[in-house]
Amino acid sequence: MSRVKVNEITNKVATGPVDFPDGITGVALTVTGNVTVGGTIISEDTTNVDSVGWVTARSGLTVGPPATGIGATIHANGDAVFAGVTTASTFVGALTGAVTGNVTGNCSGTSGSATGTAGGLSGTPNITVGFATVTGFDSNALLREKCNVTAGKLSDNLTINLDNGMVHLFTTTETTTATPNIMSTVGINTSMSNGDAITVTLITTAAAGAYCANIQIDGAAVTENWIGGSAPSDGGSSGVDVHTFSIIKTASATFTVLGNQSKTS
Repeated sequence: MSRVKVNEITNKVATGPVDFPDGITGVALTVTGNVTVGGTIISEDTTNVDSVGWVTARSGLTVGPPATGIGATIHANGDAVFAGVTTASTFVGALTGAVTGNVTGNCSGTSGSATGTAGGLSGTPNITVGFATVTGFDSNALLREKCNVTAGKLSDNLTINLDNGMVHLFTTTETTTATPNIMSTVGINTSMSNGDAITVTLITTAAAGAYCANIQIDGAAVTENWIGGSAPSDGGSSGVDVHTFSIIKTASATFTVLGNQSKTS
């Protein structure tokens, strides 16, 4: 095999680079300047491509073997399509279109809105978020709320944990009065900000001598303002009794409470 050692190669008139119409075959290539390729670079046995600077793909980028399917496509206009699971520690920006699957963790935003078509924002079976703050809410279909059902009496189950829902039903006939404690795992005072309002509904299986005339919040007594001007003094004779409490936080551990008792037949 012959070897040619030169400092520089130009075309025969010394005005530009040399053309290699039949290609160049070698073990390694080192270029200190720019490399311009007018056609396609095909490498079947390259394991990795390592770049210490920018890699620019003007028309887009595909990841995965074309013969068996593309795993990801990034278009020149910024759109990206991923065939598998996309994992990110943080997502920032507008989310439009249908989102299918389970959503866990905190979802937050400012003036934007969540929009979709028939499916909208859906999960399997539900979407679970820690807390959602919205500026408005419209529902044109079934709107569900969890009811915590206890096979017992309110008077025997005085701790009302709102982490289990805002509506609590007790299926055993009451025998005495009850003073339930409205609370949550972190505390109602912590869960609510000044100016926040919640409504708690307690449904008991009626008995004439059983009723709820007082409540506690986070274990502390509060003053109830009863609809009609006076606290309940008896329960219903049949059916269920419904006690509803609207709780408004006005300062730290300070609440305005509106109470109402309804008897059924």
